[in-house]
Amino acid sequence: MTARSRVVIQKALSADHEIEVAETSRRDHATRIAQGAAAEGVEVVIALGGDGTLNEAANGLMGTDTALATLPGGSTNVFARTIGLPNDPIEATGALLDALAADNIHRVGLGTANGRCFLFHVGIGYDAAVVHQVERRGSLKRWAGHPLFAFCAVDTWFRHYDRSRPRFAVRFADGSVIDDGYFGICLNTDPYTFVGNRPFRLAPTATLDRGLSMVTLRTLSPVPLVRLAARTLTRPGGLRSGRQVDIRHDLGEVIVEGHGPIPHQVDGDYLGETDRIVLRHEPEALSLVLPLST
Repeated sequence: MTARSRVVIQKALSADHEIEVAETSRRDHATRIAQGAAAEGVEVVIALGGDGTLNEAANGLMGTDTALATLPGGSTNVFARTIGLPNDPIEATGALLDALAADNIHRVGLGTANGRCFLFHVGIGYDAAVVHQVERRGSLKRWAGHPLFAFCAVDTWFRHYDRSRPRFAVRFADGSVIDDGYFGICLNTDPYTFVGNRPFRLAPTATLDRGLSMVTLRTLSPVPLVRLAARTLTRPGGLRSGRQVDIRHDLGEVIVEGHGPIPHQVDGDYLGETDRIVLRHEPEALSLVLPLST
């Protein structure tokens, strides 16, 4: 995002709407801004930024009548692209204005991880360790983008994640347990992320109006890991359960228990290590402005 882009977006929005601009300055600031807007009866909060800013705003609006809209201003913009917005923020502003004019606002389901809501996914284990390494190089993220993620994925696999043993167990409401998890993704939507313009599909059945999907990898051996990654990029149907991966859909609750502290990230933001993560689906938890093509 540039200063000029922000001015253009603000002018476009203010032509038909009363706009108040608030800039975030620290972590969780967007949550407090959104909470204040909802308390004042603001109709729509537009989050212009990356997925982390959007997640914070969603946490401030969950359970309120104030709607959330997004404009892509980050490095990947997973959620904005998932709901069908262009990745260019100026083009996305045009699509948002059309959606607002048509009042295309819908209640959608969210996931929660230990009470914090997520829009598209929670990463547990190896995935979160990779995000941690990316955030440690935050000054490079804006410029390096996907190459930085690729480097950190390899570096984490070799140096920053214990692959010698399973790291967590996954407990489901039906009583079944997967006790040898190395890497888990709980999805509220699909794709998991984007590699350039190509969606990285794990569970295409994960949508905003269904329960959660849980993907648990039971190995981090390089050959099956590369094979599974290639399959998500080349097959629109995503992954299937097998000996090395367990996939469950339409879940209301999942409990992840670490064999010791496990790293986790929510919508691309690293949240540290914990011993237990309770994942729940909250139906119709948020009013969301959706582009007309969705």
